[in-house]
Amino acid sequence: MKIDPIAGIATAQGQGGIGVIRVSGKGSIEIVEKLFKSVSGKKLKDLKGYSACFGKIFYKEEDIDDVIVLVFRNPHSYTGEDVVEISCHGGLYITQKILRLVIEEGARPAEPGEFTKRAFLNGKIDLIKAESVMKIIGATGKSAAKAAVAVNNGAISKKIEEIKQELIEISANLSVWADYPEDESIEVEVYSIKEKLCAIKEILENLKDNYDTGKVLINGVKTAIIGAPNVGKSTLMNMLSGIEKSIVTSIPGTTRDIVEETINLGDITLLISDTAGIRSTEDVVEAIGVNRARDCANSADIVLIVFDGSKNLSDEEKNLINFVKDNKVIAVVNKIDLDKNLSYDYIKKYIKEIVEISAQKGIGKEKLQESIKKLLCQENLDPSEGILMSERQYLSVKNAIKTVEEAIEAQEKGLTFDAITVLINDALNGLFEMTGEKATEKVVEEIFSKFCVGK
Repeated sequence: MKIDPIAGIATAQGQGGIGVIRVSGKGSIEIVEKLFKSVSGKKLKDLKGYSACFGKIFYKEEDIDDVIVLVFRNPHSYTGEDVVEISCHGGLYITQKILRLVIEEGARPAEPGEFTKRAFLNGKIDLIKAESVMKIIGATGKSAAKAAVAVNNGAISKKIEEIKQELIEISANLSVWADYPEDESIEVEVYSIKEKLCAIKEILENLKDNYDTGKVLINGVKTAIIGAPNVGKSTLMNMLSGIEKSIVTSIPGTTRDIVEETINLGDITLLISDTAGIRSTEDVVEAIGVNRARDCANSADIVLIVFDGSKNLSDEEKNLINFVKDNKVIAVVNKIDLDKNLSYDYIKKYIKEIVEISAQKGIGKEKLQESIKKLLCQENLDPSEGILMSERQYLSVKNAIKTVEEAIEAQEKGLTFDAITVLINDALNGLFEMTGEKATEKVVEEIFSKFCVGK
């Protein structure tokens, strides 16, 4: 494992009040010492871990910036190595200048995610927690952040660890019996094994079943706003986003391309696409927009189909209902502040969730939020319980369930304990890969390559 010192800028690149340059590895304290003069005269090498010192970064007697330097001693640091963090004024020039000086003194530029990768390699975190780090950084809503923090704090790791220990104990007992089948003092309770395997299967299935709901919560809900021209799609977009994102006019076909916006609706992050009004048209440009609207609806997690409550349902709108009826759909009846002429009979045949709003007057936003939560099964989901963070984790759990089921089935068929042990060990290996104890180098590299530099 590499122990050479690495350095990277840990804060966002751009103007800001503060910038942080992180240095980790053997010799990191000595490297920064060459560039730092403390006001108090203290040397970094004399500081204990979790200590800070104020002073200046200099180069050839030139003062570069006033800084605060924090020292973390191994193994009690994020990476498990000696770590130094230089907090300077934010801005591209200063942070880049200090980073270049640190590199000139012997550090090398950190690769994407290399600090967190070292934390994993040094046993500070497992791969489950490592994957949650980027989810914390990328969280755009309260629930997404809460879920990622819970996983980073061990919500999933603890469950997987308990399951692994249970499977190890079952495997060990079966192996002892296989080695000493004639020893009457060794008893294997067949019913107890099945009971334990069924309990493990239930825990894993709960994790698997929450994945799709949790994935939407963490990554954001891809939401398509569709409907006939002039029903108020763009006005709804503006109501949800709080800004004049989409052009609103009384002229049908104003929106010809997809207008996108990310907004927080309560705890949920919506990735909203306002689409062109869907209708038959001879206009070549508008027709392209209509086709894109249909494609957008097909790929969305949830579809908001908007109707004008002051008008009767048209044949084109009936066709549109049939087009999206198999999706997760909410019928949004707009313009309820006007005289009501829309009959809900046909809509109710295909769409269960119906919400009445006045997008222009901002009425019904809370009800729409409740309907979205209900449709996405968010009502009873507790992010603090832990949600699988990646497709890799999901597949590991799914494969473990399959193998545990095979072990239960093997026992019910009366197969030998040797055969059951093999299946249990297969399930264990899958969970070891999930936590990183038996992950291949390729998997590890793939995970950390998605990180930003400095994390």
